Amino acid sequence: MIPIAFYGKSQSSSEPVIVLAADLGGTKVNFALYKVTGQQAETLLSAKYHSRDYPSFISIIQTFFAEHPLVKPQSICIGVAGPVINGSADITNLNWIISADEIAKAAGYEKVTLINDLEATAYGVACLPDEDLVTLNEGVPGAGNIAIVAPGTGLGEAGMFWDGKAYHPFATEGGHTDFGARTEVDIELYRYINQTEKVVSREHVLSGPGIFRVYNFLKEVKKMPEPAWLAEAIKAEDPSAAISNAAIDNTAEICVETMKIFMQHLGHESANLVLKMKAIGGLYLAGGIPPKIIQLLQQDIYLKAYLNCDRMQELVQTVPIKVVMNEKAPLLGAGYYGANHL
Repeated sequence: MIPIAFYGKSQSSSEPVIVLAADLGGTKVNFALYKVTGQQAETLLSAKYHSRDYPSFISIIQTFFAEHPLVKPQSICIGVAGPVINGSADITNLNWIISADEIAKAAGYEKVTLINDLEATAYGVACLPDEDLVTLNEGVPGAGNIAIVAPGTGLGEAGMFWDGKAYHPFATEGGHTDFGARTEVDIELYRYINQTEKVVSREHVLSGPGIFRVYNFLKEVKKMPEPAWLAEAIKAEDPSAAISNAAIDNTAEICVETMKIFMQHLGHESANLVLKMKAIGGLYLAGGIPPKIIQLLQQDIYLKAYLNCDRMQELVQTVPIKVVMNEKAPLLGAGYYGANHL
């Protein structure tokens, strides 16, 4: 397991702590009551709510406590999909503003902490067993900074700074940086997205909505045919899931091409983050999408794109790359963080 530094401590507390962790995203809110001992977390209870079914996070957490009146955590830690500043956060894809102080007052608890969901993911990665990880590139394992790229409802990115003894996770908003075009098709895709978005970001491609956006580009601009059964599937379920599943099953050329473009840009952005952080300690692909498309990531498209970085290929090739198969990593990380910030 990865050693984490907590405010100068060389390791996490060994005393058991009961923590209510939450992972607040644009689609859903997951809760888990953990008994955290060191870097081990035992799940005592879990619950899930759909974000858009409630007017605010406060109403969700009040519902949770009403449904589980016997739950008495020592602390509450919430991983949120957005930048956390002075204990408040604007949830990027949900149009909510939440405050740790307001949540503490509403829930009747003194100790409530907000952290960015990708920072929480970093803490969660530190607790994961090997069976929750799939290796895409063996690289040359060693100590050094770590990078995390997490496409899901949005595109999250984070890092873990190595101080020579332990790691310090930190959040970024790197998913909102500019989209980079390399090919003529990329330029066409940029222009297509720019018709509706003032600034075209990496998230506009590397996310669930991004997959659907690339699909529509291929359909509308490149005139790739859309099978009738696929159009119905897209209407009936999450479009990105329908598209990626069809690509995995190789049943629709437009879906195969959509996911090829997605994986190429995921490879490019992975290399970008590794280079910016000099993340020789490893790269983790997390978020909701990578575990669902692991069969595609294990093909050579992603890795070829990742290695296609000109003079720095030798450096990025040494970086171990792992896919986080446990989608509860942000929730686990919130519990781990909450146990060590009493």
